[in-house]
Amino acid sequence: MKKANSIHILMADDDEDDRYLTKQAFEESKLKNTLHFAKDGEELMDYLKFRGDYNESNAPKPGLILLDLNMPKKDGRECLKEIKSDDSLKHIPVVILTTSRDEQDIFKSYNLGVNSFIVKPVTFKELLNIVIKLNMYWFEIVQFQIMKRNRE
Repeated sequence: MKKANSIHILMADDDEDDRYLTKQAFEESKLKNTLHFAKDGEELMDYLKFRGDYNESNAPKPGLILLDLNMPKKDGRECLKEIKSDDSLKHIPVVILTTSRDEQDIFKSYNLGVNSFIVKPVTFKELLNIVIKLNMYWFEIVQFQIMKRNRE
């Protein structure tokens, strides 16, 4: 199977432990992909739109967004709606990675255009397995083009 090129992955999650464990899972699985973090929905959108402290040199365009639903300031549902309604961002695959098992969250997320909905695992071993499968699916199986950012 073809090896994946290094792709930037942006994870938006307010839980510091979840960010740390995800980083550890990426490191342990020895994936080439670079992981970036946003600690809430506002920071995610600032990163994606080059606002505040973010610019082209420190906020590379992600090839995948991992998005928690329940975050302060701006939750994942609001971010998903904003991403999928923006012509310069809507092509970026978004995977919900959340603790919610609520059917309404799942239904609403897919209606807003999410590409996948994953409930956060309980153990590190399960998280590692998810990270490996995400990488295989999004960067080795699925064919998509990383588009350059359109600056207006």
